[in-house]
Amino acid sequence: MMTRSQQGRANRLTRPSIAVAAAVAVTAGVVAAAPDAKTAAVAGPKLSLIAASTSVTLDSWKEEPGVYLDLGTYLTSEKGAFEFKVTRKSYKDPVVASQIIRNGKKTTTKALPAGLVKDFTGLPGFMEVSVVDAAGKPVLKKTEDFCPNNASGRVRPDAPANSRYPQSCPVNPFTLGSVWGVENGWAANTYAGYYSEPVQLAAGTYTAKVSVAKKYRDLFGIANKPQSVKVTVRERSWEAQEGGARGAAAKAASSSPHAGHAGHQAAASEHAGHGAAAAPSGHAGHGAPARTDAPAAATTGAGATFNVGHGPYPPAPPALPWALKKQAAEQGAGKDAFGAQGFSAARVGDRAGQTDGSRQAPGAQPDAKRPTGKAAVPDVPKPDLRSLPAYGITVSDGYEDVPGKDYLAFSANVWNAGPAKLVVDGFRSPGKELMDAYQYFYDAKGKQVGYTPTGTMEWDPRPGHEHWHFTDFASYRLLKADQKETVRSGKEAFCLANTDAVDYTVKNANWHPGNTDLSTACGQENSISVREVLDVGSGDTYTQDLPGQSFDITDLPNGTYYIQVLANPENRLKETNHKNNSALRKVVLGGKKGARTVKVPAHHLVNAN
Repeated sequence: MMTRSQQGRANRLTRPSIAVAAAVAVTAGVVAAAPDAKTAAVAGPKLSLIAASTSVTLDSWKEEPGVYLDLGTYLTSEKGAFEFKVTRKSYKDPVVASQIIRNGKKTTTKALPAGLVKDFTGLPGFMEVSVVDAAGKPVLKKTEDFCPNNASGRVRPDAPANSRYPQSCPVNPFTLGSVWGVENGWAANTYAGYYSEPVQLAAGTYTAKVSVAKKYRDLFGIANKPQSVKVTVRERSWEAQEGGARGAAAKAASSSPHAGHAGHQAAASEHAGHGAAAAPSGHAGHGAPARTDAPAAATTGAGATFNVGHGPYPPAPPALPWALKKQAAEQGAGKDAFGAQGFSAARVGDRAGQTDGSRQAPGAQPDAKRPTGKAAVPDVPKPDLRSLPAYGITVSDGYEDVPGKDYLAFSANVWNAGPAKLVVDGFRSPGKELMDAYQYFYDAKGKQVGYTPTGTMEWDPRPGHEHWHFTDFASYRLLKADQKETVRSGKEAFCLANTDAVDYTVKNANWHPGNTDLSTACGQENSISVREVLDVGSGDTYTQDLPGQSFDITDLPNGTYYIQVLANPENRLKETNHKNNSALRKVVLGGKKGARTVKVPAHHLVNAN
């Protein structure tokens, strides 16, 4: 796991700069022509596909596998928000998606066709992209999924200042419920960020045609107005920028719209700082020795703050900033009002008249002093901690660190089903190694009405951790076929962060939780107090480390086992229900020593290892 300063640098690397072309389209409020009579009759908001610019320049790095096709196209929503509720009753039931249409005080629900949406990552096959070369020869044709929550921003100054919708679409294979939406007067980028595969395009000039698939045009009443974008692919190399010029070039590249891709491998390795050389992002040191692909379909919406904290997915940056401010440039003299040279790049940041989303939401702050008065557990709403089944399951040996050993590694998530957030504060007496931890309780208006002691927090000095862990938050156990314990993980202390949106349809779910990564949570070695929060609807994913935190299976016979993820194992935390804290995932071990294998059967309808 990265230190907070390292995470800040990584987030800045993945946050793109403001392209001149984007400023043109967004500030000008460009929209497509009105739908025809057929599409206009469809109920719901007016949706339009727009292009931020008529041309883009993409970098093809010799050190990178292809070009990221960030074309700067957006879906705008007017006359209402483009909103969806996506749920499943259980892992035995399919995902069901409905469009929510709000008209004043009247709300109607429009069910999407059964089977159209299969998971929570977005609308599959929403965008169609075709590319031809300078001679008009087709060189590429592909479809892209679309997450309405993707990198979005206002397209007119009187639009709501803030979007009510989450920053991303969940990729956790065991997500239970999600909310998607493009706010009224806003636009969402149709580019899929890190979750879009790079394409192979040689240096040169091309023309890209982007359109919404017909089935979605018909379903949502979107006019058939494809957008054409001129594309220039330029080949670049970090090796060619050695010496004094490299620093300046690297700095410039880090603020380009594709810097997130150019720096992706470096950022991923930084996120892998928990001992494992190529571990997942965030709590990656709680992860397997090599990062595996996300066990869900490619998603289109992970924002810059999504899942940076605990892995196992790399952060996907917003493709282009938003809410850009029109600026007349000196070199723009003589150009028309919307000429590309008539604007200069706007400054990143939140200020009067501009909100570009670059500001990281702060985590909840701890009280400066220990609680006073008599401890009490009032009769108010409390959190409900639940476990998700394990996933991202792999086996490996102990490498050179622990030769001759075999380990079973996995990802685990404990989430809060509400209706109240979990708030734990730690306080340290000067010179003491442990902090005393307290759980806090709040009434319906958010006023603190009680607290109770709930164990301790300990400082974890290991490189890549270096923060305060709340003890006994969860326990991981490997059970035999008869579900009796055979191995227990040593991992029971955690830094809490809202890494995954598990179910944003539960009561009091917070669609904009704080401390979604470790840059705002879990303190420093010299902290006198720390507050750790798990908000309603969110979960905290940890991936297992080698060795010590994953299961040592060296001497275990082949056969069927169950990975148990157990929340609140000692019942130290007060919650609404202690009977739903355990989740089991079946695994079948095989192979031989030094070459163990694992088979992971589907968990009902969820077929992700």
